[in-house]
Amino acid sequence: MSEATTTDLYEVTMAMSYLREGMTGPATFSLFVRDLPPERGFLVAAGLESALDYLSGLRVGPEDIDAFASALHRPPRDLQLLLGLAFKGDVRAVPEGRIVLAGEPLLEVTAPLPQAQLVETYVLNQLSHQTAIASKAARCVLAAAGHPVVDFSLRRAHGPQAGFQAARLGAMAGFAGTSNVAAATALGIPAVGTMAHSYVEAFATEEEAFRAFARCHPGPVTLLVDTYDTDEGVRVAARVLRDLDRGPGSAVRLDSGDLRALAARARSILDTAGLPDVRIVASGGLDEYAVDDLVRSGAPIDTYAVGTRVGVSADAPYLDSAYKMVEYDGRPVMKLSSAKVTAPGPKQVFRRTAYADVIRLADEQSSGDGSPLLETVMRDGQRTGGRTTLDACRERLAADLAGLPPAARRIRNPVAPRATASEHLSALARRVRRHIDEQTSAPYARPASP
Repeated sequence: MSEATTTDLYEVTMAMSYLREGMTGPATFSLFVRDLPPERGFLVAAGLESALDYLSGLRVGPEDIDAFASALHRPPRDLQLLLGLAFKGDVRAVPEGRIVLAGEPLLEVTAPLPQAQLVETYVLNQLSHQTAIASKAARCVLAAAGHPVVDFSLRRAHGPQAGFQAARLGAMAGFAGTSNVAAATALGIPAVGTMAHSYVEAFATEEEAFRAFARCHPGPVTLLVDTYDTDEGVRVAARVLRDLDRGPGSAVRLDSGDLRALAARARSILDTAGLPDVRIVASGGLDEYAVDDLVRSGAPIDTYAVGTRVGVSADAPYLDSAYKMVEYDGRPVMKLSSAKVTAPGPKQVFRRTAYADVIRLADEQSSGDGSPLLETVMRDGQRTGGRTTLDACRERLAADLAGLPPAARRIRNPVAPRATASEHLSALARRVRRHIDEQTSAPYARPASP
């Protein structure tokens, strides 16, 4: 089986029906987040690269047909209409690393209707998950206020792929490294790590553990000092580092307790021992809220290691995202469900100063105020350019964050800017709504274009 089967069953049943009905005209679907999660002043667009990998490689083969048939309890011959289906459409999207707001399309797919429908689940999965994690990571960097942040999330991420993505997205946000060896190797980012409490426990004393670790690893080392008594652990680490002349570049790691008080005492012990260059690394359930508190308190912590809560975006683990049809065969469409109304037509977002963004129709002429966010990244099923680099994503995000209003950058109680719809888009929505109302009040009338 291929990744074509990584989809919800109803995508398959709808695609089959479209093909049987001959409904293969071009359809445009828009992917957006309806509302930001609580405590979010912005989102960071992410997941596009893996979505494009999927789209460019999509092809329904015989094994996929067998899998669909098994799921539907039907003979494979009933699904032959899907055999060979591949994505041959166009994609416009916000490049990874750009900041987006509620209601703004992150991506729009235009393709023959069965193709555009079948890819919904995978594309929505990739952009929703990765945008949530990238946004959390960016907030950690803001909270750290210039201190290095590193990724320790792999062990509790929701699977190896999610752990890899968290490492990549952290690097995009500006993290200084990751504990994930596979990600560090594949992405060319620094691998970082220390030791576990079990390592210290395996030796008769902390000092034996620290000296053994230093013997095995020449150069700067980071010693975990809170297995037993933290203050004494710092003293032992200071003695070992001083004896071995390993001060510059080395560090001690605090992983539990009152990190502010412990860091202050650790700094005093290290300075008294003549080791002002030995850094302090803090870890243990940290996220942007804890980092923000520690930084504001003046805790003498040099590096923050964030893991579980960031790798799963614990306080906002999902986005209210949607992938909705906005046009079929030249006919603008919209959804009128309560609290889930969508806007019709393909769109473009124009970024203006202070994030006073305007959402316009894609073919609407801009007033010249603002720059467009969505770019054509795929045409006829093929990428229009090479893969974006982490450096490029990092630069985009840094530039966008610099222009974000301070209230949106706040860690607690942020105020998110709101995009507005252009008058042309609003007028189209009114016309389509009026047309739908007319059609639903005359159930036997033949559908017509608004």
